[in-house]
Amino acid sequence: MENFDVTILVIIGVSIIALWLILYFIPVGLWFSAQVSGVRMGLLQLVLMRWRKVPPTVIVSSMIESTKAGLSLNSNELEAHFLAGGHVPNVTHALVSAQKANINLDFKMATAIDLAGRDVFQAVQMSVNPKVITTPPVTAVAKDGIQLVATARVTVRANIKQLVGGAGEETILARVGEGIVSSIGSADSHKSVLENPDFISRVVLQKGLDAGTAFEILSIDIADIDVGRNIGAVLQMDQANADKNIAQAKAEEKRAMAVALEQEMIAKAQEARAKVIEAEAQIPMAIAEAFREGNLGIMDYYKLKNIQADTTMRETIGKPKIKQATTEEPHK
Repeated sequence: MENFDVTILVIIGVSIIALWLILYFIPVGLWFSAQVSGVRMGLLQLVLMRWRKVPPTVIVSSMIESTKAGLSLNSNELEAHFLAGGHVPNVTHALVSAQKANINLDFKMATAIDLAGRDVFQAVQMSVNPKVITTPPVTAVAKDGIQLVATARVTVRANIKQLVGGAGEETILARVGEGIVSSIGSADSHKSVLENPDFISRVVLQKGLDAGTAFEILSIDIADIDVGRNIGAVLQMDQANADKNIAQAKAEEKRAMAVALEQEMIAKAQEARAKVIEAEAQIPMAIAEAFREGNLGIMDYYKLKNIQADTTMRETIGKPKIKQATTEEPHK
């Protein structure tokens, strides 16, 4: 009796497992849901999806959604997109949303955008509901040398045709920042920019900054402008300091050259003085030699001494006299 009970339990367990395997590989409930929703899909096709490792629930749900929205999608194309690594539900949502919003988007374009790594459903939503991108603070200098720091808000919507191969938000922000710098730099005065900030928006919009990007710029609005430093004055001060340093260097160079020339003249004068002293030292020897050889007499020698004495007296008389101040003590 006990063996009979165990056998019955084993048979029941095996039956349940077999039934679960049958229902897993033959999704009768899913097939019935497709038939009720108007999606013509065979039961064998669902079984083959299991063997191809494609979840039938994803494909059938997408087919039901597209059929109810009035779209005609092919299950084989959905399977191929899933096997290629695509997101079938996102593509289906995007196609339905695009149809409701009268946006021209076909299945081929949607799958290409999805496989390119972009969220096609989010792109369709952005086409319907534009997105606002805030730029980081952009610093520019007007012609009068005053620095301005501007922040802009860029309203963009997705360009479906440019999503494949088009540049992203970073390019938009870089181009808008470049346009802000260019427009502020072309202004004659920072006051005119502060009075009419829409001048920046007009100039930037005229440049066609959205060319080659995945977005279409709708508007550029200047959110905030702050006055920064006086760059012109800073540059002038730096230039003045540089000119001062150059002038000081040139003056120091001239002074050094003058000192070197003075030292050279002093050295030459000392050299000449040394030669004179050397020559004067040879005079007594020459006189003695002249006495020994009889070329100079005693009277000639006295005449020479008289001439020297007269010369010394004339030099003494010719020198200016310095008056010495004398103080007398008062008589007691």
